[in-house]
Amino acid sequence: MIVKPKVRGFISTTAHPKGCAKNVEKQISFVKNNPKKINQAPKNVLIIGSSTGYGLATRIVSAFGSGSSTIGVCFEKEATDKKTATAGLYNTVAFEDAANAEGLYAKTINADAFSDETKETVIDLIKKDLGKIDCVIYSLASPVRKMPESGELIKSTLKPIGKPYIATAVDTNKDQLFEAKIEPATQQEIDNTVTVMGGDDWSRWIHALQNADVLSKGCLTLAYSYIGGNITWPIYWEGTIGQAKKDLTSTAKKLNKFLEEKLSGHAHVAVLKSVVTQASAAIPVMPLYLSMVFKKMKQEGIHEGCIEQIFRMFESKLFKLENQFELDNDDQVRLDDWELREDVQNFCKLLWPNLTNDNLFDETDYQYYKDEFMKLFGFNFDEVNYDEDTDIKVNISEI
Repeated sequence: MIVKPKVRGFISTTAHPKGCAKNVEKQISFVKNNPKKINQAPKNVLIIGSSTGYGLATRIVSAFGSGSSTIGVCFEKEATDKKTATAGLYNTVAFEDAANAEGLYAKTINADAFSDETKETVIDLIKKDLGKIDCVIYSLASPVRKMPESGELIKSTLKPIGKPYIATAVDTNKDQLFEAKIEPATQQEIDNTVTVMGGDDWSRWIHALQNADVLSKGCLTLAYSYIGGNITWPIYWEGTIGQAKKDLTSTAKKLNKFLEEKLSGHAHVAVLKSVVTQASAAIPVMPLYLSMVFKKMKQEGIHEGCIEQIFRMFESKLFKLENQFELDNDDQVRLDDWELREDVQNFCKLLWPNLTNDNLFDETDYQYYKDEFMKLFGFNFDEVNYDEDTDIKVNISEI
């Protein structure tokens, strides 16, 4: 099949296997060629939400930066005769191929991470192949959760709380600015968002792993989160998603106490910077904010994508000395420090009201945002011939 992008809203319904492989290859190359080294890294790592974005970057850094054995959990669709697989599946196959070529253990469970059955499958695999897990990364960004007890489907929402949110945003299909207005969430929508994106499932994973005796002494678990600057708080940190992220933080405190008592282990939230992901693209006004913040951070030489962020976290925030982590006052690992610099945030605040359709591409890094968005699905890589026939059917290795 000759694969071309088909963008609808904040996703592409097609993905290119060779382009996704090139994306993975470039991230692996960054890690392998980095002069800095990661010390005291975990031997066996479980990444829940491992196929794209920060989860994929974590798997790459763990394997190729530390030689870790990795188990990934993701929920991706395979290709049919007429439709490509999801980008996450192509990413995972490319990662597994690269890891296997270097003799690294890498296996993936392609299933619903929210289900009890998936947890049991992962536990069985750990017992069979690795024995114990030293580090558990929780990096899920699903908008829907199927409750394990009832089978009920719960959906999250991206809404403000208390009053409507009105702000200038960009229509990424038309490349035109418009005034976005989002009505406030109901209490049920707030509760549902916390259920889907809060800390409940993370807690279930850790308790299930501990009950099965597959967590090692001193194990570390991290859940990935985002706070951002107050310029986006009305729609994010003070909105429905923010409530879920605050629940994640309170869950971390409970899990930290639990793991300390059981295994001398640790649980923390890792607050990361804004990057181009399918999840961030779905948040109103985030594409425009990202276009502004990238411009300033690149000017200052402090811009990072997923792979740069996770490498810096492993190298400088987590594993410098055993059981000593760099934490803020809420016991969180902070990688958003450069994004939240006063000069960066002030740049965005001053620029936002002055943006027009005529100066959008000149005053922001909107073109870079668009290019990075397409690369999520394997497009816009110069090294790939997008006019040639491509085999779209690939499979994750069976366990």
